[in-house]
Amino acid sequence: MGFFEYSEPFDLVSTLDGGQAFRWRREEDQSDGSLWLEGVVFSNALRIRQVTGGLEWQTSPGSEISIEPILRDYLRLDDDFSSMMSALDFDDALRDVFAEYKGLRILRQEPWECLVSFICSANNNIPRIKKNVEDMASAFGSAISESSAGRNAFPSPAELAEAAATSVGDGGFDATRWGEDNLGRIAPLWLLKQLPNMPACHVAIQHDARGPNNTITSRDSSALLALAEAVRVIERDAADAVIVGACSANIQPVDLTKLNLFENLSRREDDPETASRPFDMTRDGAVVGEGAAAFVVERYEHAINRGATIYGEVLGVGAGCDGAGYSNGSGGRGVARSIQSALRRADIEPRDIGHINAHGQSTQRDDLVEARGYYWGLGDAAARIPVTALKSYFGHFEAGSGAVELAGTLMSLRHQMVPSTLNYHIPDPRCRLNVVHDGPMELRSPTAMTINRTSMGQSAAAIIRAI
Repeated sequence: MGFFEYSEPFDLVSTLDGGQAFRWRREEDQSDGSLWLEGVVFSNALRIRQVTGGLEWQTSPGSEISIEPILRDYLRLDDDFSSMMSALDFDDALRDVFAEYKGLRILRQEPWECLVSFICSANNNIPRIKKNVEDMASAFGSAISESSAGRNAFPSPAELAEAAATSVGDGGFDATRWGEDNLGRIAPLWLLKQLPNMPACHVAIQHDARGPNNTITSRDSSALLALAEAVRVIERDAADAVIVGACSANIQPVDLTKLNLFENLSRREDDPETASRPFDMTRDGAVVGEGAAAFVVERYEHAINRGATIYGEVLGVGAGCDGAGYSNGSGGRGVARSIQSALRRADIEPRDIGHINAHGQSTQRDDLVEARGYYWGLGDAAARIPVTALKSYFGHFEAGSGAVELAGTLMSLRHQMVPSTLNYHIPDPRCRLNVVHDGPMELRSPTAMTINRTSMGQSAAAIIRAI
């Protein structure tokens, strides 16, 4: 039995079983009722518990003495926690967190296992992440000798690559070999976290929503297209109210790799706060992010009768696509068509629009195409209408960013203020837009338009009016 003392506040259970690491499980000691945590640290099987004045642990295959420095480093017990808290005491939010979760430490985990666990966490919960990580170790990792719990070390990159190679024959991928040897190693519900309709399903289950339940997968334009669908559902009396929203995250390593293959991402690693600079001459690519927003769409009378807070009225939503022949000038036609369609549905003129919440992806090509679409769709008014680009605050995350930008438009109308576009210092003369910068601007009209488009040209525009 190993034991050591520590002087700083420390909470073993919240640190190991709070969603940071996923190979720990609780065990109750039948003799005294104390709580043990059993897990794996750097290929060492461990049982550890918190007792008065310190930690007790049992380990295999190494001795308690040899594992002690590894364990102390893993739990970060030698960090000067008090100095860290003092240095961050100026932040009210962090001060409240320290008071609420006193003793919670950030683990110093093995990087490869931490990375794979992070990838497994997408659209998942803690019990399922634990199962996926443990199943991976059981199927592909090496057994830890003398481990009474029969634990395996987490598989190395080479071991995972070898497992994948077992399904490859002389002629390439062998479906039969995959089915016979490896398919049974995959959790049967793995696909559920990949399906784009899962958020809509979970929201409906949570709120017992029984009307039409659809998911539109059109990347950046999905949120506004979903808003258009919700309006049509209400107009044809298929539902009393519709929950509309979108969510997405582009910060997973696999997503970053994928996006880097076909999207221009900013290379400003030395100054990330200024990397997203929509419509600025020096923009060099998008900055990824994550987020979500949801709204309730209903008739005005229905909202009044239930005492709802009304943020705005949907005057019109339009859609369009660039079509073929980008090199021949088609880029931006989708934006123009979506604007013109929304204007017709709203029965207003371009001069009635108080401001535009732009897509503003911060790439050379996409911002230029978007600006060109404004001139095609709005005429000379495009040079006068104030434009803001909220991706300069939170980055680009496809469908989710469209929903968050719609929320930003509603809040702008509610507070009668257009947010400034960050990092806009050198206007791009090719865009010729009235970009709000160097501080927010008071609204001059209760009507706004929000725009989203994909890099392939699928575009949507919504016109909203404050009430």
